[in-house]
This record gives sequence, C-alpha cells and structure tokens, in this order.
Amino acid sequence: MFTIREFLRSEVKPALGCTEPGAVALAVARAKEEIGGSDIRSIHVVVSDSIYKNGVAVGIPGTEGLKGNAIAAALGALGGVSSYGLEVLRDCTPDDALRAKKMASEGAVLVTALSDRHGVYVEAEVVTENGNAVCIIDGSHTSIKKVTKNGATTFEATSPTDVSKPKETAISEQIAGMKYTSLVRLVDDMDQADVDYVMNGVDMNLAIAEYGFDDHHRSGLEIGKTIRNAGGLEIGDLGLKIKAFSAAAADARMSGAPMPVMSSAGSGNHGVTAILPVAILGKDKGKTREEIAKAVAFSHLSTSFIKSRTGRLSPICGCTVAAGAGAAAGMTYLLTGDVQRAVKAMSIILGNLVGMLCDGAKDTCALKVGTGALEAYHATLLAMNDRNLDPQGVVDDTIEKTVQNVADISFKAMKDVDGTVIELVSRRMGKAL
Repeated sequence: MFTIREFLRSEVKPALGCTEPGAVALAVARAKEEIGGSDIRSIHVVVSDSIYKNGVAVGIPGTEGLKGNAIAAALGALGGVSSYGLEVLRDCTPDDALRAKKMASEGAVLVTALSDRHGVYVEAEVVTENGNAVCIIDGSHTSIKKVTKNGATTFEATSPTDVSKPKETAISEQIAGMKYTSLVRLVDDMDQADVDYVMNGVDMNLAIAEYGFDDHHRSGLEIGKTIRNAGGLEIGDLGLKIKAFSAAAADARMSGAPMPVMSSAGSGNHGVTAILPVAILGKDKGKTREEIAKAVAFSHLSTSFIKSRTGRLSPICGCTVAAGAGAAAGMTYLLTGDVQRAVKAMSIILGNLVGMLCDGAKDTCALKVGTGALEAYHATLLAMNDRNLDPQGVVDDTIEKTVQNVADISFKAMKDVDGTVIELVSRRMGKAL
C-alpha cells in the first residue's frame, strides 16, 4: 500500500503544456539523447488514436501559438530534456520554435496514428548522422518501456520494479482494486510537507488562471476573461467565479502559455478542475490552509479513483467527468468532512456529465473545464442539502459500481469515438491517416 506522499508525488505533478504532445516530445527527446548527433534528418512518431486526437490541435508552450504533435516532436529533438518528464520542453527557446516550425513544414517530421491502439502509446524514431534511435512510451505519459540504438536494445523495462515503470503506473493499478473509502482515508495522514506540496499546486494553477485573465495576452477563447469582463466576478456569484478561474487557466494552457500547471491523474486540465474549485471555495469560506490542502488532496484521490478505472485517456472527457466528480467530492468534504456526502456529490456529477465526449485537446477544452468546475459546485450544493440520486442510469448503489458503469460506457458504448474524431479532423486537414 502506498502513502499519501507517494500518491501526491506520482499522481499530482507539474506539467508544461498538454500532456499528450508532452509525451510525444518526451519520447523524441529520449531517442535523440540516445543517438546523439547535430544533424536531425528525420523524426517519425507513431501514436495511439488517443494521443493523436489530444495533440493534433493544442498549443505548444513557448512557441507563440504553434500547435500540434509534429511541433512537439521537433521541439523534443531540438531542445527537449527527457529527465524533466512532462516539463520536457522547459528549456526550449524561441529559436528552437522557429527551427521546429521549419522542420515540420519541410516534411522532416511525420506523426501517424494507430487506429487500433488506444490509451497512452508513443513510438518515436529519430534519425541523425549517427544512425537511428527509437523510444517507446506505453501505459502512462512518462512510462518509457524500451529504447534502441541502431537496432540494438539499450534499455528495456523488464519487471514491475524497473525504474522505467513510473510510480504512477503502479499506484494507479493499486487504486483500481481499492474501495473508495479506503483510498480517501489517506488524507488523514498528511503532514506539513504534504500540505505545502498541495498548496504549491494551488498557487501554480491560480497563477496560470491570472495569465488567462491578463489583458496583455490572447488566451484561446478567453472564456474566463469574458466572464470577468462581463462583471461575473463582481456580482458575488461563487459558481461564476469558480467557472471563470477554471476556464481562464484552461484558456491559457490550451493556447500554449509558457507556464506549468499542477496536474492530476496524468492531465493538466484534470489538475485545473480538481484544484481550483476546491481552493476558491475554501478561501471564500475562510477555511485554513491545512483544511484547503486536505480537501484538494481529497479531490485528487477521488479523481484518480475514477481514472484508475476509465484509463489515462478515454473517449469520455476526463476533465469534466473524472476531475469534476473529484472537485465535487473535495468541495463537499471541505464543508462537511463527510465522506458519504462526498460520494453523493460524485454520483451527481457522474449522472450529469457521463456523456460528455473528448474530441481532442484544443481551445474548446476551456469550455468543458468551466462546465465541470461549475457543475461540481452545483453538485456540492445538492449534496449539502442531502439531495442524492437513487440507482438510475449509470448511477448504482455504490460508488465503485457507478464508476465501473461509467467505465463500461467509455469502453463499450463510446469505443469508436476516437476513430471518428480522427476521421473528422483528417477530413478537415485534407489528408488520410
């Protein structure tokens, strides 16, 4: 069994930009480090349909608006540092961005999707004057399974204890077999260092929300800024404030703001939804720093509980369904300390938003993040008034059964969503994949 500290350090980590192109950049960077050389002749990346869908139209940090997996791949080769994990592009410069754009426009970077491969999978090949190297990521965004150099294997994950199997993979697997009440009980073991870590994530996500509000930046659809400018933050509507801050953070992140967010369960947008509603509610209600941190950790645990069953990437929008339910649980726990009321709030979100699909990471994710955050607040209000759903639709008589029903909807009823979305995107781009 893992500790709360191990959970937080593996499931709640800083991420620079969208995690799917981040995984692409990470695999390319690792392959480039393996082969070396200064003359990058070609980059070929093969990805799952989920990775392709989530990376095809999202902004890449520090590139002044450049988007897509191909740009992320080129940047990974030009300036990526694999030891940074999901902050792999942290050191990339404006000159690197210009070179990446040139490489992509000249056809030196090829990204193709596997229609029969779902979840997290990236296979990146980099060719230089020294030959070629390949890096494979599989299972989670930082899980490097194999590296080869000129056909010879230089690294391969061979056992569950291998250092290449990140702790989040093992922890997520354990969570998938746990009861919800046993999992969230971990918040009782938090110490001051854990509180500081969680609150660092709060500060990080509030900072990128402020970037999204800043009139000096054009951030995506500017949903958060629009709500603010319409007076939504002055009328005293806490729900609108929660929605505005959450959407502003996603506006900035999806447009490629050069700032990290604190992620949750492998996703930056999950982190935005899981953290900001709880933190904003806590500050509004005058809760202590420790109370807010404990409730945010409760939200992260609840989000990971759902993601452990639905998968890291899925046809269902995780930032509304999983993180929205996590935020509802965290806010309810913040106000009541009652785990069963938190379960009621989660069930309300799952019954409400289960059908919201993920059609890729892009500017409109801010719309969904805002929806998930606001509906989480509304679910909290309902749970506070002892309103709960009897078994109906996907909602069952336990939270474990309800989440499994959501997973069944995702895996069975929505199994063709990713392929259909890719077809639509490919048609619009005028090419087949």
